[in-house]
Amino acid sequence: MPSLQRQRGLGLFGLVFVLAVIAFLAIVGVKTVPMYLNQMKVASAMSKIAADPENANADPLTIRKDLQKYWDIDDVEYLSVNDVKIKRTDRGRFISYDYEARERLFYNIYIVIHFADDVPLANVQS
Repeated sequence: MPSLQRQRGLGLFGLVFVLAVIAFLAIVGVKTVPMYLNQMKVASAMSKIAADPENANADPLTIRKDLQKYWDIDDVEYLSVNDVKIKRTDRGRFISYDYEARERLFYNIYIVIHFADDVPLANVQS
């Protein structure tokens, strides 16, 4: 058991390495959390617009104007209302978006996260 007496714990190099990994993960977290919070704002506004029965048969311009009102209040970034598509399929109408959120990590290295969804508009029963 003499080797147990020689073990002293984490050395200087190990400590620096562990702190560097923790710092890197903290920087990535600080950069990505706002992108996900922005996506939550987008999804919330989309679901509110889609759930409104008045928008079931509304034209795309009206839907985009309503979206812009929500996005002005929530300060949505990375996505413009002009990038939102209103699609008609055999399953009904959908509000669709597809975008990338990009933030500079450091120097010329970026974090890019891709978001896309199709939100069905509420159907009005006649």
